[in-house]
Amino acid sequence: MPPNTTASTGQQPGKSGRRKGRKARLVLIVLVLALIGGVAFGGYWSVSTVRASFPQTKGTLTLKGLSGPVEVKRDNYGIPQIYASSDADLFMAQGYVQAQDRFYEMDVRRHMASGRLSEMFGKSQVDNDEFLRTLGWDRVAEKEYDTKLSASTKKYLQAYSKGVNSYLQGKDGKDISLEYAALGFTNDYKPQNWTPVDSVSWLKAMAWDLRGNMQDEVDRALLTSRLGPKQIADLYPEYPSGRNKAIVQEGQYNELTGTFEQGGTSGTSGTLGTSGGSTGTGGTAAGGSSGTGSSSSTGSSGSSGTEGLQSQLTGLTKVLDDLPPAVGVNGDGIGSNSWVVSGEHTITGKPLLANDPHLSPSLPSVWYQMGLHCRSVSSACQYDVSGYTFAGMPGVIIGHNQDIAWGMTNSGVDVTDLYLEKITGDGYQYDGKIKPFQTREETIKVAGGETKKIVVRETNNGPLLSDRDEELVKVGKKAGVNTAAPDRGDGYGVALRWTALQPGTTMDAVFAMDKAKDWNDFREAAAQFEVPSQNLIYADTQNNIGYTLPGKIPTRAEGDDGSIPAPGWDPEYRWTGYIEQDALPYEYKPKRGYIVTANQAAIDPDKYPYTLTKDWGYGTRSQRISDLIESKIKNGGKVSTDDMRQMQLDNSSEIARLLVPTLLKIDPENKDVREAQKLLEGWDYTQDADSAAAAYFNAVWRNILKLAFGNKLPKELRPKGQCLWVKPVNTTGPADEADEVRECGQRDPDQAQPDGGDRWFEVVRGLMEQPKSDWWKTPEAGTRPEAVNRDQLFRRAMIDARWELTAKLGKDIDSWSWGRLHRLFLDNQTLGTEGPGFLQYALNRGPWELGGGEATVNATGWNAAGGYNVVWVPSMRMVVNLGDLDKSKWINLSGASGHAYSAHYVDQTDKWAEGELLPWSFSDKAVEGSTTDKLVLKP
Repeated sequence: MPPNTTASTGQQPGKSGRRKGRKARLVLIVLVLALIGGVAFGGYWSVSTVRASFPQTKGTLTLKGLSGPVEVKRDNYGIPQIYASSDADLFMAQGYVQAQDRFYEMDVRRHMASGRLSEMFGKSQVDNDEFLRTLGWDRVAEKEYDTKLSASTKKYLQAYSKGVNSYLQGKDGKDISLEYAALGFTNDYKPQNWTPVDSVSWLKAMAWDLRGNMQDEVDRALLTSRLGPKQIADLYPEYPSGRNKAIVQEGQYNELTGTFEQGGTSGTSGTLGTSGGSTGTGGTAAGGSSGTGSSSSTGSSGSSGTEGLQSQLTGLTKVLDDLPPAVGVNGDGIGSNSWVVSGEHTITGKPLLANDPHLSPSLPSVWYQMGLHCRSVSSACQYDVSGYTFAGMPGVIIGHNQDIAWGMTNSGVDVTDLYLEKITGDGYQYDGKIKPFQTREETIKVAGGETKKIVVRETNNGPLLSDRDEELVKVGKKAGVNTAAPDRGDGYGVALRWTALQPGTTMDAVFAMDKAKDWNDFREAAAQFEVPSQNLIYADTQNNIGYTLPGKIPTRAEGDDGSIPAPGWDPEYRWTGYIEQDALPYEYKPKRGYIVTANQAAIDPDKYPYTLTKDWGYGTRSQRISDLIESKIKNGGKVSTDDMRQMQLDNSSEIARLLVPTLLKIDPENKDVREAQKLLEGWDYTQDADSAAAAYFNAVWRNILKLAFGNKLPKELRPKGQCLWVKPVNTTGPADEADEVRECGQRDPDQAQPDGGDRWFEVVRGLMEQPKSDWWKTPEAGTRPEAVNRDQLFRRAMIDARWELTAKLGKDIDSWSWGRLHRLFLDNQTLGTEGPGFLQYALNRGPWELGGGEATVNATGWNAAGGYNVVWVPSMRMVVNLGDLDKSKWINLSGASGHAYSAHYVDQTDKWAEGELLPWSFSDKAVEGSTTDKLVLKP
């Protein structure tokens, strides 16, 4: 059973590989358990089975290895606050408590990160394991633990592992989680002890989902098979720096010193450690900039061979699509919001900091809320921190301590490059010579099946991803090449170079940030946050705010900006080093009094010598947040904690603001369509859940994309899940299911994923001033005439949207609402997606009808190609009040517990859906006042 594939991403798991009889036996046993328990179908299995795994949260427990007593205080949402007198005791207790609530989730994650899913779920996961073993996250994590991490970090990781294993001691699977009880009927898997490397490996899995523009590299290369440079430029517009501001607006790069400097403030940056390697200058893509899209990856030694590249990347796209995500949506559409407002503009006179990372919804939520408190902060016990972390990782990832607060958004910087490699015998071509592969053998154990062995081959650019698909290997051997290319030898392969495949120090950074006391401490800690590169915002109780971009970010030779795959045999396309940390953009105490990061450009590329990426978000959300702040603080207005919350919930659609005036000028020539069109008159572009106008507009937007782009792209790149309508619905009345005849692209429509945030907004914006562009042309379909310009295509989209919603929501438009289309389902990460129907009923929750939408601040994203259901969400929300930390607010997508029938499984979701935040106690007095359960762990 595939792990971590959720209804929210629309991904459906592969075949389980189990015989139907075995699945039927599991259903029968589950039903018997329910009857024995004396409860109704669809409720509890049995009281003993369900409650056996619930954690003890009151009284006293003995924990061997503690040096002193530890208190675990939980509030009425089950959120734990841990109090200890030494660092080791603090992190040991953290491991114990997280295992109490979430060990099954932790176990699945470590098996994914190490490429051992088949050990839990059988042969259905062998393909995924082969790919993950090729990446070798656990091998890199082991090197990281052995050679890069500090002694103190290792001590904390060991203590955490000791706590997890103390919880596991003497327990069978059914004592740990309901899922293990079900899994036990199909195989003999038994949970194993936790190791420090298991925690470090998870950082690699997280980095994979946040890796940046690798899919864009593939897509741009595939587009060259069908589109010319001008068309590709239309689909990848330049960043609109004149309209949407970059994050850093007041700092500048000093060419003389090679450092980034803050101008116009009293703050200083401090001197940071370097990430190693030489620096280099940015440049344009091989054979052309990303804005023009070159026709092939070419190097100074000749063409890579268009056919070889196209065929290999087509297959690789399928492999990547099938891979389960770790925390996000496989690198596609990942976003987040964070912003900070200085005390001069707040009611409290101290900063307010907000953060809501956007990830694919999962059950339980990827985040785990907790507090880690030393009874007395000293050299023996250094932490007093609270916030969000991942189950399976010690420390706090996002949150605040007694002095500072911080948040994160994905920076999207380009830290991956794909290389087309020429293979000859047991080696590959490089700089005119044949170099031998580095090889290793991997053994994959399969629950209920035969063990499988694979060989991983690596070039100097990284592992050969293409080896993991037999069809790719065959294609690579037969691929034709341009005659200008060197001898192709035995064919082609695709290798990946990625910063996360080198040992790093991110785990050190987590602990350093957790105890940082000021801006300089924070910047020094952030410099160790190598992978994944994140936008980090900062505020402190001394009324300072800041932003810094850390990360191990490669430099490339002039002429290569990493925007398309490169020829691996040409040394001109090797990385030249890494940007020094002191040269990376930051901002401290800006004059405007606030900083916004929402995946937009970190800095105006005209003011910075290095190419960070060509694939920023386009700034739709970031500029909206900035506008909201400006509207609040103009004329001396002040921002409150609740104002920050309300900004997080902003549902305004910027694409609607652009398109609706044009849509209202079009005569649909049909009274029913005209009735729907009238919904847009006077609409304020707010996508609330009860809005009929939002429902109709988003249906029109979906059909605009379908008509304008779906049939013109290579089938591999049609918006994922795209089905093209080849016969119209009845244009004189409501649609009928039988009227819909669809021709789907290569990808299964049930495997829909987000199509890239606000890029399509920017594409359409650029074409609005070209009403006769070829993109607006679409052929006749049934009774519908061809469209030859923008307004004709819009008219057809309005007609299609009317009948689509008639079929989905009914003919009466008074009954329409956006929330009825835009629904959130929370599915258990494994058995909730492929288990028997009863198990899915028992483990999954939803739906919730939501407002918001794609590229809104309240980013409940949906896939315009695959449907309207929510596919990524604000996975948590927080607002930190630096004037009074006990007045901070937070909420999680689900709840603290991973146990399906715990009171804390989804007890925060209703409030999350309504946009509410919970009190966030921090001080000893506030925590004590909110405590409902207290557990004492004794040595």
